[in-house]
Amino acid sequence: MNEKMAKGIFWGGTLLSLILFLVLTFDTNNQFAVLTHADKLNKDVIAGKRAFEKYNCNDCHTILGFGGYYAPDLTRVYTKLGEDSIRRVLKHPEIVFADSYRKMPQQNLQELEIENLVEYFKWVANIENSDWPPNHSETRWKRSTQRLLAGAALSPGAALIKQEDCLSCHALGDRGERKGPRMEWIAEKRDSAYIAQYLKNPEAMSKGAEMQPFDHLSEEQRKMIAEFIVSLKVLRHQ
Repeated sequence: MNEKMAKGIFWGGTLLSLILFLVLTFDTNNQFAVLTHADKLNKDVIAGKRAFEKYNCNDCHTILGFGGYYAPDLTRVYTKLGEDSIRRVLKHPEIVFADSYRKMPQQNLQELEIENLVEYFKWVANIENSDWPPNHSETRWKRSTQRLLAGAALSPGAALIKQEDCLSCHALGDRGERKGPRMEWIAEKRDSAYIAQYLKNPEAMSKGAEMQPFDHLSEEQRKMIAEFIVSLKVLRHQ
């Protein structure tokens, strides 16, 4: 290869890369409205964004990679926690984070501001950003849960979850509601002993918890539910 050919490959490759970059950038910008579901940007979502800025939440939290890194990223907080848990954190951070090394200030938010923030977090969680951050990917949770449920007959713990209608508040795979935390996310944070005890008396484990106690279940039944929830974490990391 002579000098002329080498220069031709270099400049040709550079030009081709530049053209490809510009085309992809143009295409991405044209798809922003679709990827962000801009059609769902209603007045409540906009008001929630304004409240987020008013209280300088980005000083501690990140959304879509922007902000402070003191507190957890909030891009998928709606997916992880659900509506009721978000409301509880916003209303009573001094209680929720009483035992945590991280502290969140009490902003004395108005009820309407809290509801608008919930709507804002819901909208952000549905932005199609290739499942970022990956550890909060709802798609991964769905796949792992489907493999677990398809691999064998319904386990005693799963049967109890169905019996007690837990999915009326919690999401599991592609089923359930988003009032409380996703079961897969609970598995990432707690062990079976904590979950079983929490089921017996949520208020004793977490002051202000809105979840009803399942003290009508036997200790063994609560343990079965807890072990099933923890099994979601084990499968997800295989």
